[in-house]
Amino acid sequence: MSPLVIAVDDPRVADIHALLERHLTFAMETTPPEHVFALDVDGLLHPSITFFSARRDRQLLGIGALKELDAEHGELKSMHTAAAARRQGVGRAMVEHLLDVARQRRYRRVSLETGAMAAFVPARSLYESMGFVACGRFGDYPDNPDSAFMTTTFDEPLRGASL
Repeated sequence: MSPLVIAVDDPRVADIHALLERHLTFAMETTPPEHVFALDVDGLLHPSITFFSARRDRQLLGIGALKELDAEHGELKSMHTAAAARRQGVGRAMVEHLLDVARQRRYRRVSLETGAMAAFVPARSLYESMGFVACGRFGDYPDNPDSAFMTTTFDEPLRGASL
């Protein structure tokens, strides 16, 4: 099997745009509209966000983004795995990659917001298995029953070049 390649990418690329649309559709179908915080393509182009794709043999399998909240705090955004690639480790590989980038940037903390409903149990389970724990709201998120907030911290960020 070919290796999974995770790299900075452009959310405007056709296959990525299509996967982002599926991500947004899922969010809108499972969450009240006022509590959907998934970013569209324009939101993902913000300078504080670095967007990544996961591909095998050039086929798009997943996406994820890392947003800089401040010099020591990042946020996972737009995590989504293509339906055909689920349960193959793509989501885990993307989270590991984003956490590695966060360490290289010397972040001390990485947080995320996801849905609190049953449809988001697989995502929350993945994050928990990777060291994320429940936390209070952060950033500009409102306090609401439809959001689950999670965070993880690093004792020591990686030393080396910033990404």
